[in-house]
Amino acid sequence: MSAILISGGQRLEGAVHIHGAKNSVLPILAATILSGSVSVIHNCPPLSDVAASVSILEHLGCRVTREGDTITVDSGPLDRCDIPEHLMREMRSSVIFLGAVLARTGEARLSMPGGCELGPRPIDLHLSALRRLGAEIDEAGGGLKCRTRGLRGAEISFTIPSVGATENAMLAACGARGRTVLYNAAREPEIWDLQQFLNACGARIQGAGSSVITIEGQVPLHMAEHRVISDRICAATYLSAAALTGGEIEVEGVPRRQLVLITDLFSLAGCQVREEEQRIWLTSDGRLKGVPPVRTAPYPGFPTDAQPPVMAALTRARGTTVFVETIFENRYRHTQELARMGADIRVEGRVAVVCGVPKLHGARLEAADLRGGAALVVAALGAEGESRITGLHHLDRGYADLTGHLSALGAQIRREEP
Repeated sequence: MSAILISGGQRLEGAVHIHGAKNSVLPILAATILSGSVSVIHNCPPLSDVAASVSILEHLGCRVTREGDTITVDSGPLDRCDIPEHLMREMRSSVIFLGAVLARTGEARLSMPGGCELGPRPIDLHLSALRRLGAEIDEAGGGLKCRTRGLRGAEISFTIPSVGATENAMLAACGARGRTVLYNAAREPEIWDLQQFLNACGARIQGAGSSVITIEGQVPLHMAEHRVISDRICAATYLSAAALTGGEIEVEGVPRRQLVLITDLFSLAGCQVREEEQRIWLTSDGRLKGVPPVRTAPYPGFPTDAQPPVMAALTRARGTTVFVETIFENRYRHTQELARMGADIRVEGRVAVVCGVPKLHGARLEAADLRGGAALVVAALGAEGESRITGLHHLDRGYADLTGHLSALGAQIRREEP
């Protein structure tokens, strides 16, 4: 079984360049289907979720090549509209291909995506949006069979600002006749990045980054080249690790406005933070203090994905910090493992109360999900003794060469393979 071994207590120091955002790469790879041409996507990290997306594209008939961090997709040969169950299971967010395949071929068939370790992620908003655009969807037998006699533009109001539903609606609307307007759309930077790629292909989309997005459908698309934005959650993870270990690091490549709530929190916790447009410097003496309640919320609120590593950083803070998780019901599974290290965390429903302790100790740990796994790595870096972390397939979904980057910053960390 693969494992990460960490001897904690080492101060992190140096610079780390943040790789491409997983949550941008995946919808952009799905979007390459729409042009029926060649797309060149730069800054694609070597993540298991990215590999799963490439497998889906190849199954659909696309020609895909990779050189370094650049993926080239020729979607001209696409000749299928189905995604088999084994590929759907490799990546839970594979439902993002639904809108693009439907817009390109007029039909799509895939297995129904289930819940995950964070709790149910219903796709009702995805399906409702596609039906508003003219899709006929049969949900019988644990699968989705979608077809259309021609998608048409519509006004779609989301009951909550779902990132995946917003992306699926954007992709499908590119193939719809007329104008589509999305209200209460998700505002995440990754939505803006998807708009940038589609517009580079010739699409006419505006409004991404706000709650109203307008798409002019059936605009001819063509080949394009695009560079994916950097991963703000990875940046938050490295900042958390430096804050806990008393480190001094420079994080490069993520716009500071995307991390303002993270940097403000660590400033309140006692760190020194300096910022430029694409660089953040954080210096910590390791003696953090509790901060006012942290409540997760859709962007531009505090990101739910950053909550676990930030919580890990505050386990040794003087005082108490309260976390309120509003997005995922099972987002606190990492707290059980942190408690094995000596953390004092009390969970009731969606509220977690973190009472700082003087020290953490190493332990044998298992990651239950992607960001929870990152929290265990952060905590182990600041703990006394050695920790052994398994469940690395979760971490591999969102962090490229995590052990290599942390080692370069001074951590005593290595990965063992069976």
